[in-house]
Amino acid sequence: MIKRQIPNIITLANLLCGVLASLFAIQGYLYPAALFICLGIFFDFFDGLAARLLNVASPLGKELDSLADVVTSGVAPSFILLQLLWDNPIGRWVAYLSLLMPLFAAYRLAKFNLDTRQSHSFIGLPTPANALIWVGLGIDVGFVLDNLWLTPIAAVVSLATDILMVSEIPMFSLKVNFKDLTWKTNRVQYIFLIGCAFIAAIGFAATLDFLFLPLAILWYILLSLITCKRHNAE
Repeated sequence: MIKRQIPNIITLANLLCGVLASLFAIQGYLYPAALFICLGIFFDFFDGLAARLLNVASPLGKELDSLADVVTSGVAPSFILLQLLWDNPIGRWVAYLSLLMPLFAAYRLAKFNLDTRQSHSFIGLPTPANALIWVGLGIDVGFVLDNLWLTPIAAVVSLATDILMVSEIPMFSLKVNFKDLTWKTNRVQYIFLIGCAFIAAIGFAATLDFLFLPLAILWYILLSLITCKRHNAE
C-alpha cells in the first residue's frame, strides 16, 4: 500500500538532503550544506510522526531512519567541520578529527535501535542536535574564518559532543505531547523553547545570526543535565 510507504519516502527525502549537504560541504559551499542538513532534520522529525499518525510504523522504517541520519546528521556536518578546521593555526591534522563524527554518530544510532530505554527520551546526545551545532557555524562561516583562534576550540567541542552522543547521560525528548498540551506534561519542553526564543533574540540583537543554534544545543544539554539530576534526587 502507498500509505505504508509515505513515512519511508519522507525518510528517503532526509537521506537525499544529507547526500546533497555532503556534496556542497566537501566543495566548500557551507551555507547550502547547512540548509540541506536543516531540511533533512525537518524530514527526520516528520517521518516518525507520519508513521504514528498513519499507524504504519515498522522495523524497516526504523532502520532506514537511522541509515539516513548517519548521512544527514553524521557525514554532512563532519564535512562542514572539516572545512572550518582546514586552515586552523595548529595544523591541518586537527581537521581530520572531524572524521570521527560519523563514526560516533553511526555507533550512537545503532545503539539507539537496540536500546529499549530510549522510547520516550534519549540516552546520549541525539545526532540531529549535534549536527545543528555545526549547521550554525556553517551558516556563519565568516565569523569562524575571521576568528581562526576559534578553530582549535571547535575541534575540542567536536570531540566532546562525539563522546556525548555515545554517553549514558539522559537527554529529554523535544517532542511535545500533543494529546496533553498542559504545562505539567510538557514543562521541560516548554522551558527549553522559551530559553531558545531568548537565546535567538539575544543572538540576533548582538548580530550573532545563526550562531544561536550552537548556543541552543548547549542550553539543551545543560537543561537535560539539570532535569536528570533533579529526577535522580527525587
